[in-house]
Amino acid sequence: MTAPIAHVDIYAARRARLAAQLGEKGEAGVAIIPTAPERARNRDSDFAYRHDSYFYYLTGFTEPNAWLVLDASGRSTLFCQPKDLEREIWDGYRLGPDAAVAALGVSAALSVADLDTQLPKLLENQHTVWYPFATHKGLETRVDSWLNTVRGRVRFGAQCPAQQRDVCGPLDEMRLIKDAHEQEVMRRASAISAQAHVRAMQTSARRLRAGQEVREYHLDAELLHEFRQHGSQFPAYTSIVAAGANACVLHYRADAAPVRDGELVLIDAGCELDGYASDITRTFPANGKFTAPQRDLYNLVLASQEAAVAATKAGARFVDPHEATVNVLAQGLLDLGLLSKSKHGTAQDVIEKRAYFAFYMHRTSHWLGMDVHDCGSYVEPSELGQLSDRKDPLSGESIVNRPSRLLREGMVLTIEPGLYVRPAADVPEVFWNLGIRIEDDAIVTSQGCELITRAVPVHADEIEALMRA
Repeated sequence: MTAPIAHVDIYAARRARLAAQLGEKGEAGVAIIPTAPERARNRDSDFAYRHDSYFYYLTGFTEPNAWLVLDASGRSTLFCQPKDLEREIWDGYRLGPDAAVAALGVSAALSVADLDTQLPKLLENQHTVWYPFATHKGLETRVDSWLNTVRGRVRFGAQCPAQQRDVCGPLDEMRLIKDAHEQEVMRRASAISAQAHVRAMQTSARRLRAGQEVREYHLDAELLHEFRQHGSQFPAYTSIVAAGANACVLHYRADAAPVRDGELVLIDAGCELDGYASDITRTFPANGKFTAPQRDLYNLVLASQEAAVAATKAGARFVDPHEATVNVLAQGLLDLGLLSKSKHGTAQDVIEKRAYFAFYMHRTSHWLGMDVHDCGSYVEPSELGQLSDRKDPLSGESIVNRPSRLLREGMVLTIEPGLYVRPAADVPEVFWNLGIRIEDDAIVTSQGCELITRAVPVHADEIEALMRA
C-alpha cells in the first residue's frame, strides 16, 4: 500500500483556497494545471527531471506527465501515469491512479492516457477555464481542442466555457506569502547552502596555503558535494563561481579559470530542497586575507546591505531596501574616489543622475520561494491605478511607475547589493577588476526580517577567521 505524501493536508488546503477563487460572481470555473515535461539532454538521455512549481504547490506530486484539474466546488482530479511494471523496471516506480487518491488526497485520479477524452467532460457546463498562460508550450492549442469538443455538444444542451483566464494570477498571490511549513523548508535549504559556502571558502584558502592549484570548478565541486551530502535534490540554479575579474560578469558560470592568491572570489550558489530554493552570495579573498582596497570596497557593500536589511519589514515597500542600498553606495563611491565629487556632485546628485549605475546595475531584491526568482507581483495590487511618470536620466526613456509592493509577514526576498569595478581611466586602479556581491535571504516579520542565511559569515573579520580555521 502506498504511503500518503507528507503534509497532504497542506496541499488540500491550497487546492481549496484556489477553488474558492474559480467561481467569481457565481460563475463556475475549472482550472487545468499541468506539471513540467521531461526534456531531452542529448540523444538518449534526459535532463534531471524537475516538476512544475504551480503543480507541485497544489499536489506535492513529483512524477512527470501529470495534470491537475480543479473546479470551483473543490473537486480535484489528478491525471497521472498508469502503473506499468515493464516501464517501471527502466524508469522507476509510478504511483498510479489507484493509489493516488489516498496518497495525495485528491477527489479522483485517472490515467493520463484518458486526458483528451475526459477533459471535455470536465469543461462542459463551466463558465470559465483557467490555466497558466504562456508557461507550457502548446497548452493553449490543447485547451482549444478540448473546447471544440465541448462546442460539438451544444446542440445537446451542453454549455461551453465563455472565458479563459490565467490561473497564475491567484496562484502567484497565494505563493507570495510563505506558510510555516514553507518557511521551515527554506530555513533548512539555507542552512545547507551556508555550509556549502563555508566549505568552498575554507577549501580555497587551504589549497592555496598548501601550494595546490585551485580553479573555479574545484570550488564548484565543493558546493555540489555539500548540497547532496545533506539531502538537497538539486542546485537551485547554475552556481556562479567567479575568480578575479570574472566576478564583474553578473551571470558568470563556474568554469576553469584559476583562483589566484591575492584575488577575490565571488560565489553565488544555493541548493533546492523539497521544491524550495535558497540563494546566497559571498565574496571572499581566495587566500583568506583581504587587501586594503578589497576590504574598503567590501565594507561599503556590506554597509549598504545592512541599510537594506534595516529597511526590510512589514509595511515597508519592496523598493525601500533598494533605495536604502543606493543611498549608501552613492556616498561611498564618492568617498572612495570611484566617482569624482567635482564631476558628479553630492550623493543625491549621483542618485538622481544614476551615476552609480556604472558600478551597480541590478536591483537589490527579488522574491524567493519555489523558484529562485519566484512569482508574485512587485506592484501593490490595491494601488494599481495610481500612475506616475518619470524620465530615465541615462536612457531618456519615459517610464510609467506604479506603487511598489507593500511587504507583508511571510514574504521572502533576497537582499543582494553589489559593486562591479571594470578598468576605466577615471577609476582608481587599486579597485580594477573587483566584483563584490553579498546576498542573504530574508523572511519578512512584523518587527523587521529574519535572515536565514547568516550561518555563513558576512563580516570581513569573520570571513578571515573562518578561512584561517
